[in-house]
Amino acid sequence: MSRKHSEIPGVEWTGETGDFIKVVRERCTGCANCLMVCLGDCYEIVEKKARIKSLDTCMECGACWYACPEDAIDFSWPPGGTGFRTEWG
Repeated sequence: MSRKHSEIPGVEWTGETGDFIKVVRERCTGCANCLMVCLGDCYEIVEKKARIKSLDTCMECGACWYACPEDAIDFSWPPGGTGFRTEWG
């Protein structure tokens, strides 16, 4: 279930459970953009592909999703409705 944020047009808050970020290995080229922008140090490169190391320190900012040129980050938005996604970059 999602809800619109009335004060910030284009922002939708969505509650989910489980792993809210996944790397689609078939699309990942190993460019490491996700590693470079992730302030939580959630990613690592293994066998020339990015993968999630841990989501414990994820700041739920979505920077990895925006930075991936191959659309290889599947970001389904964090549990508890704390994450956000904008319609405009």
